[in-house]
Amino acid sequence: MIRKYGQMQTRRSILKSMGALSVAGVTGLPTSSLASNAPRKGGTFRYAIVGASTTDTLDPVIYPDIAPGIMGWQSRNNLVEIGPGNSLVPELAESFEAEDGGKTWIFNLRQGVEFHNGKPFVAADVVFTLQRHIGDDSKSAVKPYFKEVTEILADGDHRVLVRLSAPNADFPYYLADYHLQIVPAGTENFDDGMGTGPYIMTEFKRGVRCRGVRNPNYWKAGHGNFDEVECLAISDGTARVNALISGEVDAIMFVDLKVAERIEQQAGFRLLDVQGGTHMTLPMNATIAPFDDTDIRLALKYSVDREKLVDTVLRGRGVVANDHPIPPHNPYYNADLKPRPYDPDRAKYHLKKAGVDSLAIDLSCSTAILGYGLEVGQLYQQHAKGAGIDITVNQQPPDGYWTDVWKKHAWCESYFAERPTADAIFSLAYQTGAAWNETYWGNDRFDFLLTEARSELDNALRHEIYNEMQVILHEQGSSVTPFFASTLDAVSDAVQTPDVSGLFNLDGGRAADRWWY
Repeated sequence: MIRKYGQMQTRRSILKSMGALSVAGVTGLPTSSLASNAPRKGGTFRYAIVGASTTDTLDPVIYPDIAPGIMGWQSRNNLVEIGPGNSLVPELAESFEAEDGGKTWIFNLRQGVEFHNGKPFVAADVVFTLQRHIGDDSKSAVKPYFKEVTEILADGDHRVLVRLSAPNADFPYYLADYHLQIVPAGTENFDDGMGTGPYIMTEFKRGVRCRGVRNPNYWKAGHGNFDEVECLAISDGTARVNALISGEVDAIMFVDLKVAERIEQQAGFRLLDVQGGTHMTLPMNATIAPFDDTDIRLALKYSVDREKLVDTVLRGRGVVANDHPIPPHNPYYNADLKPRPYDPDRAKYHLKKAGVDSLAIDLSCSTAILGYGLEVGQLYQQHAKGAGIDITVNQQPPDGYWTDVWKKHAWCESYFAERPTADAIFSLAYQTGAAWNETYWGNDRFDFLLTEARSELDNALRHEIYNEMQVILHEQGSSVTPFFASTLDAVSDAVQTPDVSGLFNLDGGRAADRWWY
């Protein structure tokens, strides 16, 4: 049985179609403009991002953060992309089909698409790109997405088959990840930005900027509207706001919440405030004492006032999280799991169960974490004192944070942008051995349920599985996840921004492709 998808799809609609008994084909549709008013061509679009580092590369396999991914999207495309409402939109894949109940996925590629050097885009490029994320030697952060892949092969120049060891209804969603930007087969120098995307790269200076000029042969109607684009790395929040207001840039990501009102009151600018699933984490290395003790981890989870963090740090632009990565608007959110309160007495109880009366620990913090990591650490330090926990806040520089601190310090700060499915974030950050499992935590039951959920086509049963997985992380996981923050960017009124996605900042990282003057 084959199911074909060539228009915006929700994961639910894919599951429903895969579970149907009759075959219903859908004509492949090109990605359209996300607004009813026609985009205009012209102008130079400059925008500032956070998270870039002098150690960055434009090799998608080893992107350490969304920052180089945004730069990569200036010149590259994926097989699919995430549209409004986390819908799945065909991109370089004109349509895709599920066979064997989701055990085989067939991607029908767009014809007539060229890379910037004139080379035709063909199936071999897709196979090369995807194969780099497979195998023991792969350094890919999204290698868990391909754990069940048994074969990737080209069926002619415009068709790719991906075979899995078990059905996976979410597999196409994986391919929208910024690590899966398509590059030409045989690529060795990734920093030239070669791709099929909206802009031809003219400069890439690591940790500083990335420039490009409009691709005159861009295949995507209504997109890639600027004559030139320049992505600037500005890590300081105040400097980003000043750059926007002075006209140095037209848009900025991660608006410092302390100055958000300043932008709202400033004529000629506006905030893009989208509630999504971006969440801060405070990962504890579960293999190192004292974090190898579940009671120590629970004590730390009860010793932070989440509501106060939302009110104080986020200025109300967010919601409390419950030590797992599934936001309240996700259809698989466990609404029956009560939010963990701030309870110093309960924290003390768990300290005693761990055999201690007090605790002194270090926490590495940085403004690299959504711009307010240091503020969160300092407030957490105050909250924890009531539980007899002495937290020493060690401020770390933003440049090099992801290579020198993250996953290297026993307790630090981190964050994840929302992923379009529960499976995607669980596989990426919580599955045993995953490259971005920042806590080094593992749980056999959790891993078993993760595999079961992928092939479970009954939506109600899948909901039960994901609910249990959230409980496991809530009770046994090794990360304090205090809140989900609104995706908060700011732009000049001259920039048109239709149907902004909250999946990542800057319209899912695709601002240069989707916006116009």
